[in-house]
Amino acid sequence: MSGLESLGLLGLFLGTFLAATVVPFSSDALYVAILLATKQPVSCLIIGTLGNWLGGITTYWIGRIGRWEWVEKWFKVKRETLEKHKAKVDKYGVWLALISWVPIVGDIFVIALGFYKARPGWTMLLMLIGKFLRFWIWSLIFGYL
Repeated sequence: MSGLESLGLLGLFLGTFLAATVVPFSSDALYVAILLATKQPVSCLIIGTLGNWLGGITTYWIGRIGRWEWVEKWFKVKRETLEKHKAKVDKYGVWLALISWVPIVGDIFVIALGFYKARPGWTMLLMLIGKFLRFWIWSLIFGYL
């Protein structure tokens, strides 16, 4: 573990926040560790969801400030490739935010939703629902809800 579990609910918030940004980190393992240690399912569910959601919002806005020209120049991605990815994001739209909790690809979806200017309100709402359901299911699996 990362040592965050020793901070209890504060560590849960920090860890779930970081895991929803571009920092590679397993919020699931941390969530389960804190849940089992504290035996506070409602607090864990609220704090874990809130941290992960706010981290996702941060990632969305990082994507939102990105510019096509920057990606083309710094990452050597061709405009055609960006347009192809935009078409995919446009096809699924804000619904991609529901699966933003999926490790690795979820963060990519969120940054893409920001980068391609998906509607922020719906993106945030669907991201909140998806992240809540993720931690709710972990709580159910371990018999705390």
